[in-house]
Amino acid sequence: DPGRCQLFALLQVDNKRQDLEIQDGNKVDVAKLSRFIRINELRWVTEYNPMTAVGLFDSAVQTHLLLFSDKTSSLHTERINKYREAAVAFQGKALFILVDISIKDNDRVLSYFHLKKSQLPALAAYYTADEEQDVLLLDEVSVERITDFCNAFLKRKEEVSVPTKELCLLEEKYIYCTFLLQCLYYNQQEHLGAHLF
Repeated sequence: DPGRCQLFALLQVDNKRQDLEIQDGNKVDVAKLSRFIRINELRWVTEYNPMTAVGLFDSAVQTHLLLFSDKTSSLHTERINKYREAAVAFQGKALFILVDISIKDNDRVLSYFHLKKSQLPALAAYYTADEEQDVLLLDEVSVERITDFCNAFLKRKEEVSVPTKELCLLEEKYIYCTFLLQCLYYNQQEHLGAHLF
């Protein structure tokens, strides 16, 4: 179709190209484009430091998965590769963050999750809205263990939010029913008052 324009939006994330095909260049879905940029604006794995901390906590993604690992360890490259591989499946759902425990300033993050260096490597899941956290000590870092831990945490947070939504609906129904009962009561009072005079 000569009148139709086809566009591509692309981002470079962790040295890999991410494409978003826009079928009709005359009608760009702003929400879809915005979501694509938001999901792909951070690396699959972001190293925690004072500069990145601000962006991490300002992110729309509220679930953070932290890997505590020593970058000077001979096993670090293998660990980070598996962690990065698992992160791809969670884009837009969880931020994957590396905390290098060989950096003295990161001891505060370690203590926040009640961890000691002797317990590492470890994963910590954190939900920014209510500060809920969970920790998994690892004898070995594997894509499967990372995925299972992250999925379990996300599912638990999702299950918590469903009753909250149901409670809001019940509360709305209660308020509406109370309003209707009050209207009926006042209508009856007016009806009785009209018969008395």
